[in-house]
Amino acid sequence: MDKIAIGPGYPEGVIDLDAEPAENIFRLAEAKGVPPNEITALILERPRHEAIIASVRKAGASVRLITDGDVAGVIATTDPDTGVDIYLGQGGAPEGVLAAAALRCVGGQMQTRLVFRNDDERARAAKWGITDLKRKYALNDLASGDVIFAATGVTDGSMLSGVHIQDEFIYTESIVMRSATHTVRWVRGKHLRSHAG
Repeated sequence: MDKIAIGPGYPEGVIDLDAEPAENIFRLAEAKGVPPNEITALILERPRHEAIIASVRKAGASVRLITDGDVAGVIATTDPDTGVDIYLGQGGAPEGVLAAAALRCVGGQMQTRLVFRNDDERARAAKWGITDLKRKYALNDLASGDVIFAATGVTDGSMLSGVHIQDEFIYTESIVMRSATHTVRWVRGKHLRSHAG
């Protein structure tokens, strides 16, 4: 799935999956009221993203590369403390839906398009009733209605701490979001190992 996402507070239509990455940088910079060199794009570090990275850099924006975690990458656009303004790139479709669910809870914009690598994937899409293989999906297409997003860190990441074991306790960190109330709750758990499932 090709993906582009920004956080809340911008006029609808600032980003467009069909525009060049540099064009999206210029449009976002204008909407934010800053020069392009004050925009930071988060991109998965993959060979397939070389053209995207080059386009973003040509526009004058900063590039921050991550090795994994595109759900957390999309969510990072919603938190000013991360310094991330836009997420760009290609990643898993299930992760795109999860990221859209989280973005619905806190606000933002996202566009995606499924990428089909072979006839088998196109046949699977047809089996699920997907007839327009070039359709662009907006945020509400991926996550509509009252959405609740919940995640617990397994390994340490940029958004959540992973599971840690110390003495007789297991420590976890989770996040729970809801679109109807735009609430975000952080939950730190301390579980007695003898009672853990």
